[in-house]
Order: sequence, then C-alpha cells, then structure tokens
Amino acid sequence: MDSQAETVSTILEEWESVKILLDQLFRERDQKKAKEWMEKGIALFIQLLNYTNEKASTPNDSIPFHQFYFKPVNIEERLGFIMARPGLYHSYRQLSELMVEQEKLYAKRNIVKKTSRT
Repeated sequence: MDSQAETVSTILEEWESVKILLDQLFRERDQKKAKEWMEKGIALFIQLLNYTNEKASTPNDSIPFHQFYFKPVNIEERLGFIMARPGLYHSYRQLSELMVEQEKLYAKRNIVKKTSRT
C-alpha cells in the first residue's frame, strides 16, 4: 500500500469514528458538541477530496472546485450548506453522503489510473 492509500485509509477510519460520535450527539440533540465534530468531519472530507484529486491544500485556502475532476455532484452547493449550518442533522446526513460518494470516486480514480498505465 502506498503512502497516499494509507493516508486515505486513515482519513476514512477517522471519519468512521467521528460518524459514530456524531450519531450519538445528534441522537442526544447536543448541537454544540455536534457542531465541533462536524467541523472535524468537514475537514476530513476536504482532505479526502484533495487526495482523490491529487491536490495539495492548506487550511485557509478556498476550495478550487473547478479544478477537481473527481468530485460529487453539486459539491459547491452541498458543501456550502454543510459549512453554513454544521449543527444541523440534515448537514450531518449530507456530509455522510458526500463521504460515501467521494470514497467511491477515489476507488474509481484508482481504477482509471491503473488502466491508463497498461
């Protein structure tokens, strides 16, 4: 496993931990703590998005969506909604879906990359 695959695997494992915690926090209706963990989840998604597209990022960069080839549909609107309202359960559901979609796109990218080498 190369270092990028290991990093993506670590991001996805970390997301699973955050997701379990967020499930509990939203069940308890603890929006304040949920918001903090949602911000962590958003950061993980942005990391995954960058790794999938082999782009470097720094925390204060604006996200260059137009430069990404592997990205979920309507990413700007969806991520904008999540970032504007991180304490809402609907934002959590949307972030969960974005993570699933981006994980699939990462796998697709790997397949495309392998087939282009042969």
